[in-house]
Amino acid sequence: MHEMSVALAVIDQVETAAAQTPDVTAVRSVRLRVGELAGVVPDSLAFCFELACAGTLLEGAELVTEPVPGRARCTPCAHEWAVGMPPSLTCPECQGADVELISGRELRIADVRWEDGDPTLAATPVPIAEEC
Repeated sequence: MHEMSVALAVIDQVETAAAQTPDVTAVRSVRLRVGELAGVVPDSLAFCFELACAGTLLEGAELVTEPVPGRARCTPCAHEWAVGMPPSLTCPECQGADVELISGRELRIADVRWEDGDPTLAATPVPIAEEC
């Protein structure tokens, strides 16, 4: 299952970041930006994430997925549009096929909220912005 490998990569990256931050005791939440063209099913990813977090610093952490719509730009006429699913990669303005995907393939950790030993810093948001 593709989503399990994504979940494991996210956990690995968050644990690596936590190891570089003193006094991290737990991870509260992880927010991911998931493009609609990334080939990831958010519900499956959430299920896999919960299973893979067992016994780690992330056990019990909430996974928040933020959808990123697919958008394209026509090279000749510069028109931009939402490509949808399945993606429409022909320019609706000039019917050209020379297009560039400008969003929708993202799969990034946007931020992590964790607890550390200082009660005033509990649930500190940390932007990681890593590709998974």
